[in-house]
This record gives sequence, C-alpha cells and structure tokens, in this order.
Amino acid sequence: MDVRTCYCRNPHCSKYGHSGQQAQLHPRGTHNYAPRFECATCGTLVFARTSTAYAGIRLDEAVYRQGAKMLAEGLAIRATARVLEVDKDTVCDWLPILGNHSMRVIAYHFRDLHLTECQLDELWTFIFKKEKHLDAIEQLAGVYGDAWIWIAFAPVFKLVPAWVVGKRTAENARLLVKRLRATTDGHIPFFTTDDLPHYAEALLEEYGVLYTPPRHPGPGRPPKPRKIPPDDLLYAVVVKRRENGHLVEVSSHPVYGTPEQIAAVIETSPISATISTYGVERNNLTTRQHSRRLGRRVNAFSKERDYLEYQLALAFAYYHFVVPHSGLRQQLDQPIPTKGPKGSPKKWLQRTPAMAAGVTDHVWTMDELLSFRVPPSSMW
Repeated sequence: MDVRTCYCRNPHCSKYGHSGQQAQLHPRGTHNYAPRFECATCGTLVFARTSTAYAGIRLDEAVYRQGAKMLAEGLAIRATARVLEVDKDTVCDWLPILGNHSMRVIAYHFRDLHLTECQLDELWTFIFKKEKHLDAIEQLAGVYGDAWIWIAFAPVFKLVPAWVVGKRTAENARLLVKRLRATTDGHIPFFTTDDLPHYAEALLEEYGVLYTPPRHPGPGRPPKPRKIPPDDLLYAVVVKRRENGHLVEVSSHPVYGTPEQIAAVIETSPISATISTYGVERNNLTTRQHSRRLGRRVNAFSKERDYLEYQLALAFAYYHFVVPHSGLRQQLDQPIPTKGPKGSPKKWLQRTPAMAAGVTDHVWTMDELLSFRVPPSSMW
C-alpha cells in the first residue's frame, strides 16, 4: 500500500491535510494488517487505509488489487470471482467502494484543464430490460430500459473529463456540458458532435451570454433578454446519412461561429484535419472493452444504474491514470539501454491521458490508484 498520501485528519491540527514529509507522521504499529501512524503535532492516530479503496476490505490486499484490475479491464463479476476463488457477492460489494473512490480521485485531479477541442457523443446501453420490454409502470418510473452514456472527450489528451448516465434528453445534455465546464480553466474548447439537437441547446445554455434586444418604438412590452453565443464559442455538427444500415455520406456545418473561425482552429490543431467526431467514437469502443456491462449481445447488462456508474468510474480512472495510451507516447531523444548491451533499447516514453493533460507526472500502478487519498476540500 502506498502511504505517501497519508495526512492528519484532525481539522484543528496545523498539519491537517498535509501529506508526504510535511505531514510529520510517525509509525505506530499496524491495524488490520495495515500500517498505522501518529501525528507528531497533535497525536492523532492515522490509519493507512482510511479514505482509500482499501478501507473495510478484509481480504489480502494483493487479491483485492487483482480483482479491481480485472473489473477495470472489463471482466464480469462472476468471472472475477471464479478466478480469485471468492464469492461473487464479495466482488459485487467491492464495486461501490471502487467506484466511489475512483470518482473522488477523478474529481480531484480533473480541475482547471485547458482543453482546446472537445467531442461529445452518446453511447447506448440498457438497464435491467430493453425499452421495448418494459411494462407501463416501468416506463412511467423511467428507471429501467434504454440508457445513454453521454461522453465528453478531449482528443488532444485522449481524456474523458466528464460523462453522464441517463436518458437521451436535453436535461442530460445540459448536465454533461455543465460537468465539463466545471473541469476546465474557463477557456471554451472547439466543440464537435453528431446532429442531435440537444447539444446546441446545452452549449448555449451553459456558455451563452444574456442579450436584450433594443425596444422597437410603439406600444407593447419590451423584449425579454435571451442568451446568444459568445464570439469564442465555436461548435460544428457532423451529419451522417445512412441507407439500409450503410454509411453513404458524411457532411458537416458550423452551428456557432463562422466557417473562417472554425477553419482557423482546425488549421492550428495538433490532431484534427477536418470537422469530425472520430476521437470520441473510437473512445466508445475502449469504454465498451473496459466494462463488461456495455458489451453488445451479452447477458452481462447492468441491473441497477448505480452499479453501471460505479463500473464506469473505475474503468475511466484506470484508463486515465494506469494504462499508457499508444497514441500519446513520445519518442526519446536518446534510446535507453535495457537488459544490458544485448537488450533492445527503449525508444518511447509511455504516457497516460492524465500525464498528457499535465495532472500527473508518471504512469500510476493499480496500488497507487487504490491508495490515493483525496485531500480535504479546504486544501484544493
């Protein structure tokens, strides 16, 4: 277990929230086979597992860590239980712990991101039953049936800064854009989506500025203020036309911003050569591969929405911090020898999406992800 992020949890202590050498924690034995420390300033006992994904786990840490990695790689709960030789209910109980911990880690690190481009899309799945199999009461409740994973994808960093699980409604589109804006530094990225009209409404609602039209002479009420897109809000739509299930034509057009503004952004883009949603669509495949619940034509669908969100949070945290992305690697100026003079030299520096975005400086291990303690909100 990584104990470098341990900190004193006494809010009245001068070392509250400080980690590393600033924490001044001294070892004080173990508790449930995990290290325990004492604050040198106030004497508060600090347990290594508190506020981590290991909290409350009774199994061996190595077994639990391997199970978390299997779930993050897309293995089903029952399959994970069979491989680890534990009960399936035990693995099922891990998922809320892993999901909530992953959400906290992502929320802490994904702040003030400088995103220049962002692609939005929706990924279909279902909860408990497909929409066509719901009875009248289930349809009225709106809990089961078709579900959509709304994803915001930053293609430059291969990053998923925000996502939402819900129905395909304008309300969830607005929630996605709101969550995305909360992760950025205020700069408005260049947006591209498919032709779903909810996105234009959501972007205008979140980024629009109030404008009151001038009143015309004569009787009548004055015009009400309305939102208009600011000059730096650039948004284009990709329209795909299909016939008999086959793609026959792809076109695009700007919604917010002029064609000249959008052309200038694309010209300076490090990855985009045209208006497209290729990045988020390719990421949809990665998302399905890291979550058994999103597989097509399988019996591993989610029975509850909460567990789908837990699985997605774990998969996204694993994808962002632990798994190097081949599209982000950088060639080294000088190859590094490996395994002596006869070994193949290392030519590439492997990077994760979190490294590309500048929120971490190295590839995390699974233990680092599970052991990370999010500092108190007052330290953010």
